[in-house]
Amino acid sequence: MVGPAIARYGWTAADHDALAGAVVAGHVIECGTQATGGNYSGFGELDISRPGFPIAEIHPDGSSVITKHDGTGGAVTIGTVTAQLLYEIGAPRYANPDATARFDTIRLSEVDKDRIRISGVRGEAPPPTVKVCLNTLGGFRNQVEFVLTGLDIDAKAELVKAQMTAALAAQPPAELTWTLTRTAAADGETEEQASTLLRCVVKDANPDVVGRAFSGAAIELALASYPGFFVTAPPGKASPYAVYTAAFVDANMVPHNAHLPDGTVVALPAARETLALADLATPALPDPLPTGPTRRVPLGSIVDARSGDKGGSANVGVWARSDEAWRWLAHTLTVDEFRRLLPEAADLPVSRYVLPNLRALNFVVEGLLGQGVASQARFDPQAKGLGEWLRARHVDIPESLL
Repeated sequence: MVGPAIARYGWTAADHDALAGAVVAGHVIECGTQATGGNYSGFGELDISRPGFPIAEIHPDGSSVITKHDGTGGAVTIGTVTAQLLYEIGAPRYANPDATARFDTIRLSEVDKDRIRISGVRGEAPPPTVKVCLNTLGGFRNQVEFVLTGLDIDAKAELVKAQMTAALAAQPPAELTWTLTRTAAADGETEEQASTLLRCVVKDANPDVVGRAFSGAAIELALASYPGFFVTAPPGKASPYAVYTAAFVDANMVPHNAHLPDGTVVALPAARETLALADLATPALPDPLPTGPTRRVPLGSIVDARSGDKGGSANVGVWARSDEAWRWLAHTLTVDEFRRLLPEAADLPVSRYVLPNLRALNFVVEGLLGQGVASQARFDPQAKGLGEWLRARHVDIPESLL
């Protein structure tokens, strides 16, 4: 969005606010239909059988209107735009090579049906560094999913774990992770409803260690392990996995060239402005709600959420649907409460950022995704469902909000 807007309006490198506004508009529409109802907590309120793609109308001052073509599905609402604004972000300063956009200054307003205005975006100088990505071969991985059916699930799991440990003792994998996914229902009416998955994931630099030597060892237990033994797939070979690493280099080290339609290549100036950024003021929280009767219900009864990955870390943006709900959320969903609700984050660094204009909180959980999505370290390797898990957790919510 920034390049076309510069070409249209003649902005200079010093027009930080306008540039930042275009950066924000680009962030909203970059994931297509996620801005028109896709992957949206409030999807039940919309027709998203075939959502239309979003459009950003950029104005000379950098403000914009997010909309979509008439007659297409989905919707553009303050909620759908908020969801995409909070997707895969970190601190309120959103760094970009053209300007640093202050997400704590964004204001949204409804202009008309399917027309949401983004205004008030403050911009600052771009950072003196640019982000570069290094993708390397991390090693090889394999997995087996054992199905545990009926009674004595814990005892069955411990038996097969011990047997696999013994079978791999001569050449154990560098990493071995067990995950017991309790999907079984008590007195299940189908065999699948009565079953639980026990997943074993292994990693090693040597593909032979985690290849058929591993998956074959699992299958060889079929007639000599827990009752009802079976797995979800036949034995397989190891597969490679990648590791993503982010780094930062001096922006002046990265050449910028424009490749024009006639084949001409124009080198763009490398020198850039660098300014020290002042510390951000701590946002003022709204007054807390008065105490009153509560009811224990899912957090998602009054809030929406959107989550995603940032390399090996994950973010969860949570926003309230009303001013009164924001008064409660801002004081209730602390870092400690977030860790309590999501025990997988209990021992990890968690940062909370307050975005009052959006009635939103953004949490960043460092290291939740291990070495990133390509390493497949977690059941949900891109943290796409993390926000929905948070919304499903039960908390004591004031009855006045329900």
